[in-house]
Amino acid sequence: MNLLENLTPQTLAERGLAWEHAPAHWEGLPGGGIRVGVPAHADYFRDPSGSHVNDAAPFLWMRVSGDFVARALVRPTFASTYDSGVIMVRHDAEHWAKLCFEKTDFGTTAAVSVVTNGLSDDANGADLEMEQVWLQMARVGDVFGLQYSPAEAGPWRMVRVFRLALPPAVRVGIVAQCPAGPGTTVDFLHFSLEQRTVRNVRAGI
Repeated sequence: MNLLENLTPQTLAERGLAWEHAPAHWEGLPGGGIRVGVPAHADYFRDPSGSHVNDAAPFLWMRVSGDFVARALVRPTFASTYDSGVIMVRHDAEHWAKLCFEKTDFGTTAAVSVVTNGLSDDANGADLEMEQVWLQMARVGDVFGLQYSPAEAGPWRMVRVFRLALPPAVRVGIVAQCPAGPGTTVDFLHFSLEQRTVRNVRAGI
């Protein structure tokens, strides 16, 4: 089920969705999905050196308990370096992880993962020469798998598998980021969240 289909401010709560750091504007897209206006310097990141913390990007989330599979189809407008559409799991400011379709500081667009356990790491994955991409996050206990695909049916390519001890109940959702620029827009054409356990957390199936 696409939780973003025909989404309006009035139907957010009915679908179990809520904004953290709500954007100044967002709107529905023809055929389903939403377009999010991203403010300048919107990001979630805790620099590994401890010198910089940013915890304020538009995050549309819902609460889930136990194992899950979350998917998002993201189409960012890559106006500035690090602009991205994101899928994220979050417990609190120091314990979360995200998978981004991001404009990197190497002049590419790529699948980028960040795992935060007190401080963040930052890992560029495969370069992706496409306008939009499916992102997936799967949880099995305290093990998480991150994958991407050009199509909802796959094939899914692994970005990362990691362990992060989080409580059973967490927030999962989509994030629109513009860490370095004056603002941008990100289209989220699909977001779904299923409470199920994948057989293979690396493959996401």
